[in-house]
Amino acid sequence: MLAAFENVTFGYAGVPVVENVSFTLHEKERVGFLGGNGEGKTTILKLLTGALAPDAGSIVRKRDLTLGYLEQTGGFTADCTVYGAMEEVFEEDRRLLERLKETELAMAHADEAEMRILSARHESLTKRIAARDSYHTDVRIRTVLGGMGFEGMYAQNVATMSGGERTKLKLCRLLLEEPELLVLDEPTNHLDMSTLFWLEDYLSSYKGALLIVSHDRYFLDRLTSRTLELENGKLTSYKGSYSRYKVLREEERKAEERAYEKQQEEIRKLRTYVEKNIVRATTASSAQSRVKQLEKMEVLERPRAPKRPPVFRFTYDDTPYERILNAEHFDLTVEGKTLLKDASFTLMRGQKCAILGDNGTGKTTLLKFLLSADPRVTRARFARIAYYDQENARLDPSERVLDAFWGVYRSMSRTDAQSLLARTGLAAEDMEKKVGELSGGLKAKLALALLQAERGNVLVLDEPTNHLDLPARESLEAALAAFDGTVLFVSHDRRFIEAIADRIVYLENASLTDFAGNYADFIARRRSAPVPTPEKAPKEQRTAGYRSREERAKEAQRRSRVKEIETRLAAIEAEQAALTEELGACGRDFRRAQETTERLAALSEESEALYEEYGALID
Repeated sequence: MLAAFENVTFGYAGVPVVENVSFTLHEKERVGFLGGNGEGKTTILKLLTGALAPDAGSIVRKRDLTLGYLEQTGGFTADCTVYGAMEEVFEEDRRLLERLKETELAMAHADEAEMRILSARHESLTKRIAARDSYHTDVRIRTVLGGMGFEGMYAQNVATMSGGERTKLKLCRLLLEEPELLVLDEPTNHLDMSTLFWLEDYLSSYKGALLIVSHDRYFLDRLTSRTLELENGKLTSYKGSYSRYKVLREEERKAEERAYEKQQEEIRKLRTYVEKNIVRATTASSAQSRVKQLEKMEVLERPRAPKRPPVFRFTYDDTPYERILNAEHFDLTVEGKTLLKDASFTLMRGQKCAILGDNGTGKTTLLKFLLSADPRVTRARFARIAYYDQENARLDPSERVLDAFWGVYRSMSRTDAQSLLARTGLAAEDMEKKVGELSGGLKAKLALALLQAERGNVLVLDEPTNHLDLPARESLEAALAAFDGTVLFVSHDRRFIEAIADRIVYLENASLTDFAGNYADFIARRRSAPVPTPEKAPKEQRTAGYRSREERAKEAQRRSRVKEIETRLAAIEAEQAALTEELGACGRDFRRAQETTERLAALSEESEALYEEYGALID
């Protein structure tokens, strides 16, 4: 055991944020931590690290526990170079190596008596250095700094770096320190694709335990084997990664609803019987026994309905011509740096195109160029472009939220405007606030409400999932997948890209590489060995994103098996519910009860096996 919460309660100004929270973190565990904006995740992390003390309950930590905590906004600060900041981690190793060198020099001039003492010290130092791997600190530093994108920046002063770079540097320090428990709050922020892949690989072999707060569902599925969910102040633990947690959570809610409805039906029957028979002399006794039964019954609370995620719906009026955007043989340069050289780009009607690339390659610059009035860019007739800016630059922080929306779309009635804002996730009290008072997530939802009201037939989105919690991201995915217009977007959210994109454009080395295929095919190709060039490849392989007949057959078999498992799991659930009711009606019929119990056990075993197979198929 590394740490345990036992009935912990904490609040601000007398208002509880979390109540009676209990959970345990074990050695080498990989735990994902989920919860909506404002639920109290950060509060629990600060309680865990000791930055806050509980109002009630207790927090037990392993003696001498080493804990590293990466906060969302907690960048590394120091007046030293990038490499020097990492060297500080290995100060003890440097001292050991210096003492070993001093000992070896002394041994060269020692007499017999001194030699025995120095030899013993030399042996002790050598063992400690070997155990700590002190000779390879430079390799470890360069591996982590290179993997996290700091190659070539070793001599840069930390004080000159951006906030995002300092946060990444803090993560580098933590990885090199290797604490027993590594707590990461949104570690994938500020990471480009190649860095993200490197970090996943590095953490998958991390020796200590991980507690991860993240909106990156791929990241959680790759690294976690248990999921904690904080909702309405209650913390629940689920076995499995994010994808398995979603299935288990839905099952649990359905089971709670069934149990509640079943008990309510039983209560209604008992009360009806009492009302009809309490005054009759012949049945008064049985009515009284039912009264006592009601009094002894532990009434279940009505299960809380899950918070409704925002609802997004994108519509348009006119259909544009086929070639939406076109730019031929253009260069893009920013502050003397060439981002693209002799590039060409065409977007066709109905395409859903993701623009990907590492940080600094010019993704946002390319979007803004394509939206500009530059004569090198041509636009289809009747194309109505609606643009989502990740900075939300057009929102005035001093404006009231309702005015910020309704002031732009006066053609809407006040009621319709409020209804659209509410569907998008803004409560009535949020609409009366100033825009500057909103959280990042609510500002994003306001910007998405404005985007819906524009009724664009071409949606251009720059990091639309930033600041959105997981339910909001999944709602936006569903809306864009259902949208039959054209979508051009930049995103670091891999699950979002996978759900939306049917075409990938990758920025690298000042050029655009077009990949006509989905995200899974794109990643497989990026991470595999180079493929034959189109001139040398067989004819059937000359289409970008091509998959062989065997690969397509395997994918079809996988999808078919996933559907079979889902159908079977639904049937098992229905049979389990019926058998559970039957078990309650068995009375003294022992043989019938035994047969029912055995069948329930068999179904449970089959269900567990199917869930394991299901998890492997959708991973």
